[in-house]
Amino acid sequence: MAAGAGALAPFPGPPPASLHEFPYPPQNRPRVTPGSPTGGVPPATDLVLGAAAGCLACVLTNPLEVVKTRLQLQGELQPPGTYPRPYRGVLRAVGAVCRADGLRGLQKGLAASLLYQGLMNGVRFYCYSHAEDAGWTGYPGGTVAAGAVAGAVGAFVGSPAYLVKTHLQAQTLSAVAVGHQHNHESISGAFESIYKQHGVAGLWRGVTGAVPRVAVGSAAQLATFTSAKDWVCEHQWFREGSWAAVLAGGMVSGVAVAVTMTPFDVVSTRLYNQPVDADGTGKLYRGFLDCILQISSKEGLLGLYKGIGAVYLRLGPHTVLSLFFWDELRKMVQHQQPPGP
Repeated sequence: MAAGAGALAPFPGPPPASLHEFPYPPQNRPRVTPGSPTGGVPPATDLVLGAAAGCLACVLTNPLEVVKTRLQLQGELQPPGTYPRPYRGVLRAVGAVCRADGLRGLQKGLAASLLYQGLMNGVRFYCYSHAEDAGWTGYPGGTVAAGAVAGAVGAFVGSPAYLVKTHLQAQTLSAVAVGHQHNHESISGAFESIYKQHGVAGLWRGVTGAVPRVAVGSAAQLATFTSAKDWVCEHQWFREGSWAAVLAGGMVSGVAVAVTMTPFDVVSTRLYNQPVDADGTGKLYRGFLDCILQISSKEGLLGLYKGIGAVYLRLGPHTVLSLFFWDELRKMVQHQQPPGP
């Protein structure tokens, strides 16, 4: 694979916002493949389409994000077996959310999730494009490093939206509540409340967990997705370049991503959701390392892998949904363009 071609080699142009917030490197050399658009669109338009595709995929995968948040907050800083478990595994957790909050409960925090997608994807694509233009992706490991850095910058910019998303998704009836309940009425009310109490700095509370989370996830995804997809095609399970091959590659690669990223994901969720005192200092965790140490000592090492099932199940489908939506949006834009001379 040529330098800078990245994990989405079968698809032309810059990639979509695949894997939620894991940046794939854009491609400057379009290829024509079955089912892919044959013409180009302006780079700025492609970035907007990628962000839009990620948002569309988010609508379909947000229920797993709600379940993941609840599972990661369940039994916070309590030894295993000493607390009630209203959420037992992914499927039972889905049922518990529906019983407590109705079907709409599976889409809690959706507006904040979509806002995060737009901020995250726009910034990371912009940063990665600059890294590629500067030639950094041509060095060994440059693609992974640039993707990780771009993702980390995007995570920083989108952190306030992710903070509010976590608060809203954790909120539920007291009988099945896990973690601290912030009791926001809406996304706008959440932003207003946090800003009034803790200022601008309060909106970036928990960012120390978000940046390493996305950087590690991006690096793991970029390092494994292409090889996993190629391995699937070599075994002739699916035709090369097909959506099924992309999904299968995403699910195989998702094992590595879930194992490496979930501890950072748990820490990020805990830091975002913890209660704070008047000056904005966390009441449970002093920071990233303290959170890891407390979870490990009180919940055991497996406490760092709470919600790993939901993390894994969301990875592959979100990849292929993002690719599909991006491809279709790109075709729509090309049909609106005037024919060339």
